[in-house]
Amino acid sequence: MRHNIKGRSLNRASGHRRALYRNLVTALLKHEKIVTTEAKAKEVRGMAEKMITLGKKSDLHSYRQALTFITDKKVTEKIFSDLGPRYKERAGGYTRITKVEPRLGDNAPMVQLELVK
Repeated sequence: MRHNIKGRSLNRASGHRRALYRNLVTALLKHEKIVTTEAKAKEVRGMAEKMITLGKKSDLHSYRQALTFITDKKVTEKIFSDLGPRYKERAGGYTRITKVEPRLGDNAPMVQLELVK
């Protein structure tokens, strides 16, 4: 039974998993669209939405919180200058997951994770 087990392990150690999540969220917010596996996309979606919500608040504390997670300072500036104001009137649901064809090597289910316009 899986009582009190939150999230997916993705067969990685906790430090490696956290670095993976940080890199995926940074790439998503930088390019506004990424293609990854379904499990990774479902894990990263909530983290990316939290970063955009921080961008909507637009205060110093939120900026510093975003800097602790996002690996690129330019992406953090983009969150607060572009993405936060873009989604100011939207109450969540900033990302969309669309299925694409499976990966050729191992037939893993692939999805496109993108920011909603």
